[in-house]
Order: sequence, then structure tokens, then C-alpha cells
Amino acid sequence: MNTGDPLLRIRDLHVEFTGFRGTTHVLNGVNLEVRRGEKVGLVGETGCGKSLTVKAVLGLLRGPNVRVRGEIWFGGRNLLADPAHELRELRGRRITMIFQDPMASLNPVFTVGDQLLEVIRRGPGRDGARRLSAGAAEEKALAILHEVALPDPERIMRTYPVQLSGGMRQRVLIAMALVNHPDLIIADEPGTALDVTIQEQILRLMRSLVEAKGISVLLITHNLGVVRETTDRVYVMYAGSIAEEGRTADFFRGPKHPYTQGLLASVPKLTGEGVPRGIDGMIPDYGAPPPGCRFAPRCAFAQPRCQSPPPWVNVGEGHHVACVLYDAEPAARSS
Repeated sequence: MNTGDPLLRIRDLHVEFTGFRGTTHVLNGVNLEVRRGEKVGLVGETGCGKSLTVKAVLGLLRGPNVRVRGEIWFGGRNLLADPAHELRELRGRRITMIFQDPMASLNPVFTVGDQLLEVIRRGPGRDGARRLSAGAAEEKALAILHEVALPDPERIMRTYPVQLSGGMRQRVLIAMALVNHPDLIIADEPGTALDVTIQEQILRLMRSLVEAKGISVLLITHNLGVVRETTDRVYVMYAGSIAEEGRTADFFRGPKHPYTQGLLASVPKLTGEGVPRGIDGMIPDYGAPPPGCRFAPRCAFAQPRCQSPPPWVNVGEGHHVACVLYDAEPAARSS
């Protein structure tokens, strides 16, 4: 894993939506990094802002009723300052995405070959190669289908998505994400729609391919087992804010934030020891979020200081938590 300058760096990202009921403040100062060749997990409850963060990275949050503030740096460029047409060129070449529902992601009226060749024609990706001839493009398509372990790639090229199983469709999506050699793959709950055995095969395949090609991965999921098996580092998001970040091993060995501890306590144990405990309460109303720490209304350790923005505390090598419980010098720290 390359520990140099981050490939993706999100700084103080805020996203707000304006509607007839007022303004909803969803993302609340998100900070996140993905280094070159690194696999990073972003976890949290449904509705916490994980997918919204991804949409901001991809430039999909534009319009009169949405306000995006902060910085999103990718390969030395602040994507929030780029015009829309430049972001369209970036998507599918240097940044690609694998969605959780392959049937909704593939066009049912075009064959797999039609859709894969269209992605290749949008290339060339980071390798800088010239655009390929029709024959070379088809050869490249067949090669990537073979890499993702699809049997009889020639037949698959002529097949419509509805004629494939869920696992085969997901492999097609992985092939489309990898074919132009991107720098970063964003995977949003890959394999969620599949049964657990096929999901494991898909995740193992994706992990081996991105490691072999040196591609960075940002994995969006609520499945802590997937995070443990596939990532190097993990960020925990709650209600539009990052609550904790660190190396995956440290995250499972010694979670610090009360929300992180609650997430892990909610997972059933294979040993059968103990009863899984949920987290009382719900994610706050984004139209009127609580001041300071957004988890405070659900936290058993809440105190008056939680009414102010929590400090970002270093609790170990590369391990940080946004919580007053670990702030040894509250008066000296800035919020």
C-alpha cells in the first residue's frame, strides 16, 4: 500500500438541500482520504450520508436547490471547482463506480457487449493509450470478461442482462469498472442483492483484481464483516459527520466512539455469546440537527460539552475519534 499523498482527499465537505420546508443540513464537515492502492471502507447506518458523499465526489449534486461547500481533491484537482463537462470526462475513466443493484445499473435493451464496448470507447483511462480500433476494443472486452471469471466471454458479449444470473451481472459491472484501468473504484454495497455465497465470491474477486492492478477502492457499506475482510482503513459516519477513522484492525480491536461501539455490539457473534444490542433512538432530523455532536441525543455518555462541536482526537497511530471522552485538554483544543 502506498502511503504517500492521498489520491482522494475530502476536506470540510458540507451538503445542504433547500425545499419548501426549509434547509436540510446533511453532510456536516466530512473529512476523508484514500491513498493510492489503498482500500478504504465508509460505514454507518442507512441514511447517514455515505452515498451522498459519493455523489458529491462524482459531481452529481448540482442544481438550484443544493449547496455543496468544502474541497474534494482528486489527483491534484479540486473537483468542486471543475465545470460539469470536465467531471463527465473524469467519471468512467479515472473514477468508476460499482452499484449495489446490477440489474438497475445495466440497460436491459442493449447486450453486455454493446454496453462494455461503449465504456471502452470512452477510454483510454490512466494508461494514456490511444483510442482502440473496433477489433482491439472487442479483444479488450473479451479479456476483461475472462478476468472476472465469466464463462464463454464470446457468448456473454451477445447476451442481454436479463439472461444472466445476479452474480454474473455483478461480474459484468466489475468488468466495466476495471476495463479502462481507473485510479479509483467506488463500490456502493457491492453484492448486497446477492446471496451470501455469491457475495463472498464477488468480493474476493474484486479484492484480488484491484490489488493486482494497484487500484484504490472506496467501499460504501453497512456490513461490518465485509469491511473487516476487504479494507485497509475504515471511516465511521454518523448523521453526516465522521465519528471515527483508523486502520481496520484497530477499528475492530478497540473501537473508541460510543457510536462505533454500538455498531459492533449490534452484530451477532458466531460463538452465540451475548445478545446483540441495538442503538436506541434514530438518526436526527437533518432539518434541525442537534448542536455539537449529532450523536449526543442517543449517547449514554453525553455531557454538557457535547453541545459544542466535538474535537478530533488522536487516540493511536492513524486512529482518530470525534468525541469529548478522549479530549485530555479541552480548554486548549479548538472545535
